[in-house]
Amino acid sequence: MGLFSFIKEAGEKLFGASEAKAATSDALKQEVEKHGLKADGLDISVEGDKVAVKGKAVSTEEAEKIILALGNTIGVASVDSGLIVEKEAPAATMYTVKKGDTLWKIAEESYGKGNGAKYNGIFEANKPMLTHPDKIYPGQVLRIPPLS
Repeated sequence: MGLFSFIKEAGEKLFGASEAKAATSDALKQEVEKHGLKADGLDISVEGDKVAVKGKAVSTEEAEKIILALGNTIGVASVDSGLIVEKEAPAATMYTVKKGDTLWKIAEESYGKGNGAKYNGIFEANKPMLTHPDKIYPGQVLRIPPLS
């Protein structure tokens, strides 16, 4: 799937993580499992602030969510995805939240003026990492699914 960039000073703080380096591969694997995300043969390796992930995901959406669960943690600057996807679908656009953003505003930027009400699709596309539409933060990376 490729290399994905993140802001390493933003995200969830996991045990053993710092702004200088990511958490251990075991802690990151637990983060993926905490969100109920699965990949056969999930293998996560960490080198400083870089994370590499391999395995087989059932869908493009699941693979993207695994990448976001890993990247939206303190100390992770990039995720190199070697995930193999069983059921390909159009990839989502990745969006980094800026100060003052709301899901409504992001929907209008992504889908065009007058489409702010489609924010719920963005919220749903980022579950279970998002638990409420108002709980986004600067530096967080979100999936913006294509309009159906």
